[in-house]
Amino acid sequence: MKNKSKYNKNKEIIENAPELIPCETSACGVDRYFDRELSRIAFDRRVLNEANNKNNPLAERIRFLAISASNTDEFYSVRVAGLIGLTKEDVKRVSLTGKTPQEQLKDIYAATEILLTEQQETLKTLKAELKAAGTDFVNAGSFTPEDQTELTRLFAEELLPCLTPLALDPAHPFPFIPHQGLGVIFKLKDKRDNRIVYNVITVPQQLKRFYRLNAAPGEIRFVTAEDVIIANAQTLFSSYEILGHGHFKLLRDTGIEIEEEAEDLVREFENALRRRRHGNIVRIKIHADTPEELRNILQYETEPDETGASVITVDGMIGLSNLSQIVSEELPGGLFPPHKPRTPPAIRLFNGDMFKVIAERDLLLHHPYDSFDPVIHFIHQAAYDPDVTTVRITLYRTSEQSPIVSALAAAAENGKNVTVAVELKARFDEAANIRVSKILERAGAHVVFGFTDRKTHAKTAVAVRKENGKFKTYVHFGTGNYHPGTAKLYTDLSFFTCREPLASDAAQLFHYITGYIEPYDMRGMKIAPLNLKSTLLELIEIERQNALAGKPSGITAKMNSLGEKEVIEALYAASQAGVPILLNVRGICCLRPGVPGLSENITVISNLGRFLEHSRISAFANGSPFPSPAMKIFISSADWMSRNLERRIETLVPIFDDEMKNKIYTKILSPYFQSVVGASLLLPDGSYTPVIKDTNFDVQNYFIKTPFE
Repeated sequence: MKNKSKYNKNKEIIENAPELIPCETSACGVDRYFDRELSRIAFDRRVLNEANNKNNPLAERIRFLAISASNTDEFYSVRVAGLIGLTKEDVKRVSLTGKTPQEQLKDIYAATEILLTEQQETLKTLKAELKAAGTDFVNAGSFTPEDQTELTRLFAEELLPCLTPLALDPAHPFPFIPHQGLGVIFKLKDKRDNRIVYNVITVPQQLKRFYRLNAAPGEIRFVTAEDVIIANAQTLFSSYEILGHGHFKLLRDTGIEIEEEAEDLVREFENALRRRRHGNIVRIKIHADTPEELRNILQYETEPDETGASVITVDGMIGLSNLSQIVSEELPGGLFPPHKPRTPPAIRLFNGDMFKVIAERDLLLHHPYDSFDPVIHFIHQAAYDPDVTTVRITLYRTSEQSPIVSALAAAAENGKNVTVAVELKARFDEAANIRVSKILERAGAHVVFGFTDRKTHAKTAVAVRKENGKFKTYVHFGTGNYHPGTAKLYTDLSFFTCREPLASDAAQLFHYITGYIEPYDMRGMKIAPLNLKSTLLELIEIERQNALAGKPSGITAKMNSLGEKEVIEALYAASQAGVPILLNVRGICCLRPGVPGLSENITVISNLGRFLEHSRISAFANGSPFPSPAMKIFISSADWMSRNLERRIETLVPIFDDEMKNKIYTKILSPYFQSVVGASLLLPDGSYTPVIKDTNFDVQNYFIKTPFE
C-alpha cells in the first residue's frame, strides 16, 4: 500500500516527494541496507548527471564526464580488485547486504555496463554540442590532406621519439602494459615473404592524450594520440602491409600490501609502489572497431580468466578520464565564473598575525569560499616566530611544492622541534608522501609514519609558543588535507583555537601517533578508533531518549559516506523514536531512508556542484530545538564508515563557542538542506531523484556570495 503522509516529516525540505515504495517485513533483514558497491556506482551516475546538466558550462560538463569515468576506473582498480581477490581465494565473507564476493561482482558488472554505456552516450551528446559551437574531435574518417601533413609532423615531433613498437612472437612476449595503460595493436603482412606478424605499441603515460590540429579562426580541432599513431602507422611499418588494427586500455589492481612488521616503512612502500605497476589486470577495454582476431589475442595474452578480469568492448572513446586534459577557457561556453576566496575580517584586523587572531577568539574558515592562505600562514609564522618552540602536524595528502612543506622544513632548519606524521598509505599519493618525508628528514624534522595497521587520517597542526614565561598551544583542526591545490576545489572547514581542553587534547593525539601512548584525559576531542564511534553512538542515543521523553530532538549531519552498521542501526532506532534526522551524504550511503516503521524520519540528500563536497559536520539538538546554545556541534576528519571509525586515526572536534555553533548550523549546515541546484534525494529503493522545490537555491553559489563571518 502506498503512503504519502509518512514519507518524511521534513516537508520544508522536500516538496512533491515521490510516493513511498512499500517495505515488507524483510526490511528487518538484509533489506535494511543498500549495497556499498552499488551505492558507489550510483554516486558516479550522479556525477555523470552533472555532465548532462545544461545549466553547467559546456567545458565543465566535459570535466564532470571525465570525473565520472575516472571514479569508475578507480572503483575497479581498488574495490573490484579486492572482490576479485576474495573470489579467487574462495573467501565466503558476506557484505552488509548478505552477498558473497561473487554475487557482488555479478551485480557490479551489470551496473557498470549500464553506466559505461551512459558515459559514452553523454560523450556523443557533448561532442555534438561542441561541434555545433566550433570544436571537433577529428578521426581517420575525416582527415583532409592538410590534416595528414599536420599529423605527420605531430607524429615525428611529439610521439615517435617516445614510441617502441613491440613484435609478438615466441622471442617477443606480450609487453607489460601498466595500470591505465593505452596500447595499439596491429596485424601486419611482411611485403617480402607474406609472413603475418603482430605488433603492439604502448602509449607512454607521460604523453598527451589529445593534440590540437590546425583549425580556422574561432575553431578548435582535437585528435587522439592513438589516431595519430594509426594515421602514421604505414610510415612506421614501411615494409609491411597493415591488415588490421585496434586499441585497448588496461586497469590493474592498485592495492598495496606491506609486511606488518616492516622495519623500514619507506623502503617497503617504495617496493610496494613498484609492485603496484604489476598488479593483476581487473578490466580490459577494447575498442569496438578492433577486429575479432586481435581482440582474441588481447584476451589470450592478458589472461583474463586467470586474473578474474572483465573484458568489455567500448563503442566510443576509450579512456574518458583523459578528457580532463582538454578542459580550458578556450572551449565553447567557458568554465564556471572565477571565484576569489575571501580573507575573514578578523585576520585583516590583526594584519595576518595568526597567533593574535587565535588568542583573541576561536576562528573558523569555510574553504574554498574562505582562503586557505591563513592555514599556510599559520605554519609559516610558526616556522619563523622565535617564540615558537614546537611544531607538529599530520600530513595525509599534500604536494612536494607545497608552501606548508617548505615552512615545515624551514622550521626544522631554524632549530625548532618539528614532528610530522606522514601517512604513507594515502591511496595514489604514496609516492609523493615518500618524497615529502625525505625532504623533511633532510631538513631535520622528526618524521613518523604512524601505525602500520591503520591510516592516520586526522588533519591537525600544533604550534607551541612561549608567551610571558609560559607555553601556549595553538591548534588547527581540519576536515580536509594540508594541500593548497585541493583546498581550492574541496569544501572543507578549518578550525583554529588555543582554548582548553582542545589544546591539550591535540597534544595527546600526537603522543598517541608518535609514541603509541593512549590518551588518558581527553575532555573535548574524541579519537578513532578509541572512542569516536562510541561517542557518536552515545550522541545518537541521547537524541533517541529525548524523543521518547517528549523533549525536542534532532540530528543534522553532513559527510562523504555512510556505511557503518552500528551507526545505521542507531539512526534507525532514533528515527523509530521520532527523532527527525537530516543527512547530507555526498557519496556512498548504505542507510535506507523513508521506510515506514524503520526510517520514515530520516531524509538523505546528496549535493554535487563545481566544488567537491568534503566537509564533515554533525549537529545534535540535545534537548532544545535547533538552533540553540544547548545543541552540540562537531567537525570531523571521519566519515561514518567502518574504515574511518575502526581502522583509522580520526578526530571528532567539538565547537564550544555558542556564537560559532549558531553560525555553523544556520550559515553552513542548514543551507545544504535548502539547496535545489545539484541536490538529489535518496529514495527507499536506492535510486536518487532531483530535489524539487519552488526555489532555485544553489548552496555553493550562496556560499560564494555570503561570507561566513
